[in-house]
Amino acid sequence: MASMQVVVKGKNLEVTPALRMYAEKKIVKFEKFLNGDQEVLAEVTLRTEREQHIAELTMDLNGLILRGEGNTSDMYASIDDSVDRIERQFSKFKTRIQRRIQGPKISEIPVPTSSDQESEAKEAKIVRTKRFAFKPMSVEEAVMQMELLGHSFFVFSNAGNDEVNVVYKRRDGNYGLIEPEF
Repeated sequence: MASMQVVVKGKNLEVTPALRMYAEKKIVKFEKFLNGDQEVLAEVTLRTEREQHIAELTMDLNGLILRGEGNTSDMYASIDDSVDRIERQFSKFKTRIQRRIQGPKISEIPVPTSSDQESEAKEAKIVRTKRFAFKPMSVEEAVMQMELLGHSFFVFSNAGNDEVNVVYKRRDGNYGLIEPEF
């Protein structure tokens, strides 16, 4: 039986029992996509910024990362938005996600997180460093993972040539692939 662990936390915000129960109730419905002995971690971070209520939902499905964010004037509506975004990702990539979730090679799917670099206008400096497991994947899997995370680029180990590659989203909506030359 699949098990889903839901973690609800607040950033500069007290998570009331009602908010926690609401978020858990909304997220548990994703169990219908799971099977077997899968373990899923769903993490909800609730915060407020400039009178906006932000709910960020990150789900780790055995290494496949899905991320959705809701930003409204009501925390319950923000939770709904973040869940809706994840549902849209599921429907957009449903076949590929289910193949990876239910397929025998789910353990081979990487656990990437993005490498975020923020810069100031006058003096650029590295303000955040992230580490992630680096496992080989196809270019198609890397593009899907980038889209699921909502990022504009993704660094991965190309299973086809065992080299570090980067896929990125171009302004025209297509994708680019950067391969190193040695």
